[in-house]
Amino acid sequence: MPITSDIILDATRFSPDSVSEATLNANSLLESLTTKGPRWHQVGAEKYRQMRATGETALPPPIYLPLAKDATIPSRDGPDRTIPVRVYEPEDGHASRGIFLHIHGGGFVLASEKDQDATLNRYANTTHLTAISIGYRLAPEHPYPAALDDCTDVASYLVDHGLPSFSLAPQSPLIISGESAGGCLAVQTCLFLLRTRTNKQQLIRGLVLPFGQFDLTLTLPSISKSVRPLLINHAIMAEFREAYAPGMSLEMLQRPEVSPLYEDLMSFRELLPPALFMVGTEDPLLDDTLLMSAKWMSTGAETAVKVWPGASHGFTAFEGDRNGIEAREMGLEFVGRVLGD
Repeated sequence: MPITSDIILDATRFSPDSVSEATLNANSLLESLTTKGPRWHQVGAEKYRQMRATGETALPPPIYLPLAKDATIPSRDGPDRTIPVRVYEPEDGHASRGIFLHIHGGGFVLASEKDQDATLNRYANTTHLTAISIGYRLAPEHPYPAALDDCTDVASYLVDHGLPSFSLAPQSPLIISGESAGGCLAVQTCLFLLRTRTNKQQLIRGLVLPFGQFDLTLTLPSISKSVRPLLINHAIMAEFREAYAPGMSLEMLQRPEVSPLYEDLMSFRELLPPALFMVGTEDPLLDDTLLMSAKWMSTGAETAVKVWPGASHGFTAFEGDRNGIEAREMGLEFVGRVLGD
C-alpha cells in the first residue's frame, strides 16, 4: 500500500496536455508584446511610466474611472509628505463593511494606485468593501524600504484611525491583496500588523495573492531558469530587483524583511489569516507561490492554492482571457467566503 503524502497536488494542473489552445495563443501574443519597444531602464523609469500611462508602450494604457476618488494618508515622515491612495466605495447603496487594501505590482518600479480601477471597483461593489489602492513610492528613485514603509504606514493608519471621510471606522475588517511585487508587500504588511496590533485574528480576514514574488534572490528554479519573455523572465526581474534593492548581497536579500519567503512563519502559528494564492504554470514566479503557500499552510492557516495550466505572469489582468476571468471570480468568491457570505 503506498504511503499517503502529507502534501497533495493536482498533477493535471501542471501537465502540458492541460494547456488550452487559447492559452498557447495568448502566450505567443504576450511574448510578442513583451519584446516590442524599449525597456524601462533604457529610457528611464519616470519616462517609461509616462509612456505606459499614455499608451506609448506595447501594452494597453490603464482606463481610469471617474467614480474612483483620490485621497492621501499621513506618512511617518510628518506633514510634509503624505501617501496617495485611490478609493472605491460600493455603489449599490450598501454600507461598507470593511476595507479591501490593494498593493499594486510592477516590479517595485512601475504602475500606480490608479491602474486597476475596473478590478477594484468590482471588488467594492461585489464584496461591499471599500477598496483602497496604495500609491507607494517607486524605485529606483526610492529603493527599499520606501515601498514597504508606505504600505505599512497606510495599513497602520487605516487600522488605528479608519478613513472618516469615507465613513470607515478604526479596526474595520481588512482584506489585503497584492500581485507580483505587490504580493511581497502584501505579505510583509500583513506580518507587520500581526506583530504590532491587537485584535489580530479579527482584524485581517484574508489575503488575495495572485502570482506573488516572495523571494527576491531570484534563485528558485522557475525564475532562475526563465528565459522566455512572457511579461517577465529572469533578466527582466533582475533589472527590477537591482532598482529596488541595489547592491544587496545574497545574504541581505534573504532577510525576511526583504524576501518574506525566509520569514519564520511558524512564529505566527494560529495567527495567519486565510490566504488565496493564484499562479500559472508558465509564470517564472511559480516556485515562489508553491513554496510560500506550503509554508503558509504548514502553520495551520487556511490556505488555497490555485494553479492555471499554461497561464503566464499577470494573467488575471487579461480581459477576455478565460484563465483571468476564472481567477478574478475566484478572488471575489474567496473574499465573500472569509467575510461570512
